Amino acid sequence: METQNLIGYQYKSGKKTFRAIDPSTGKELEGDFHVANREDVDEALTLAEKAFAIYRSVGKSVKANFLRDIAAEINAIGDQLIERTMAESGLPQARLQGERGRTTGQLNMFANLVEEGSWVEVIIDSALPDRQPAPRPDIRKMLIPVGPAVVFGASNFPLAFSVAGGDTASALAAGCPVIVKAHPAHPGTSALVAEAIKKAAQKNNLPEGVFSMLYDDGYAIGEALVKHPKTKIVTFTGSYKGGTALMKLAQERECPIPVFAEMGSINPTIILPAALENRYQQIAEQYAASITLGAGQFCTNPGLLIALDSKAITQFKHALGEAISKITSSTMLTPGICKNYGHLSEEMLKESGVKLIGESANINGEKSNQAQPRVVEVSASSFLVNPKLREEVFGPYSLLVTADYEVQLQQVIDALEGQLTASVVADPADLEKYGELINSLVNIAGRVILNNVPTGVEVIPSMQHGGPFPATSDGRFTSVGTGAIKRFVRPVAFQNWAPALLPPELKDGNPYGIWRTVDNEWTKK
Repeated sequence: METQNLIGYQYKSGKKTFRAIDPSTGKELEGDFHVANREDVDEALTLAEKAFAIYRSVGKSVKANFLRDIAAEINAIGDQLIERTMAESGLPQARLQGERGRTTGQLNMFANLVEEGSWVEVIIDSALPDRQPAPRPDIRKMLIPVGPAVVFGASNFPLAFSVAGGDTASALAAGCPVIVKAHPAHPGTSALVAEAIKKAAQKNNLPEGVFSMLYDDGYAIGEALVKHPKTKIVTFTGSYKGGTALMKLAQERECPIPVFAEMGSINPTIILPAALENRYQQIAEQYAASITLGAGQFCTNPGLLIALDSKAITQFKHALGEAISKITSSTMLTPGICKNYGHLSEEMLKESGVKLIGESANINGEKSNQAQPRVVEVSASSFLVNPKLREEVFGPYSLLVTADYEVQLQQVIDALEGQLTASVVADPADLEKYGELINSLVNIAGRVILNNVPTGVEVIPSMQHGGPFPATSDGRFTSVGTGAIKRFVRPVAFQNWAPALLPPELKDGNPYGIWRTVDNEWTKK
């Protein structure tokens, strides 16, 4: 395992090093990882800019092969990757094996997208020389890559949202070189995956600089990457504080750039009366499992439950408290995350009107950084006057808000900011009665779910993983699914160009055989 910074195809050491920590034991792991400096940032981005001039125009089959080779190289690492990631994250083997499959699956998904080619959204309006009162020129539009992309690895998905995760896969698919700022919580995992990308790039004879990865144990290198004039786009998954800090840096540049930041969400779930009365036990068990899945360290964790007061709500609270009490604590990703969870969940209990419904009675004393699952409750009237209760508590925590009447239920929804998801638990009678309330969830969320939990994000073209601010910096885009590629491109129209000078996607004859809109007709002709 290489512990130096990867700049193009070369490894480079640094004066300062750091080590990863096993969160389940609190002990340091093997490997002294080299902190990058500003000269490394400049070298990586200079190489990326040079690589972009070539990589942006390589054939779609080359890009597709590159992405598939990355997936193959990741699989070739074998058990070493899973074992190191387990040690650095505290996540269980089965979870990480699934996450590795998701990582390689999305690389292959983008390979298929690039190979098919229609994602560039070609629109052609042919010239009309005889049009009166003035001729119409020939105009042809398509999406093109924007340039070097900086990707920040995420703590809660050390594979699927990290070095070769969805951001890197979609950027490379678009034709953008990538510089990854490795997450300091899992540098060994990052090193193994970065080497896999390097091997795949060399195998496909791609220009040096198409991929680099830098380490940092603080914030300096991340700041330098965002502020560097050769950086054209930034992606980030993490906290609201971190995301907005990067957005501020990007906007303060002489030439501002977009930052696509996913910054968390409390993912409200509305549990409607008929469903609650008919299946409160099932709903309680289902949501207890979702709240505590992965120690609650999912951006789609159901952190807010909303229901009308009734006899069934009393039964539901009892069932939910019982289910939570039986769940064993889990190791959180880092000591800092665990400490923050403990502090925030305790502070919430001190807020006016907040009461404990239930908490885990099974704390694993043999491991460090254990998160105690906890669910609490508050009245809608208290919730509406206390903005603090609408803040995310990152971990196995959820707040149940009980409304006294239907109008108050709508007021709770109206008080919420942008969310990644909003869920509805409803029986047919509920759907008929509360249609207007249910429809209002579309205004605040990127994904609206019926009778299912928000955890578990399918990596497929139809997925929307994004939402109105502050869930993400721009709710028009997604970080999961094939639509993620659109963050790394911009539209360009070519007017009256000679056919020989046009990109292949825009040429007459359609040499790539892709779907195009030609004179208002969707066609492959």
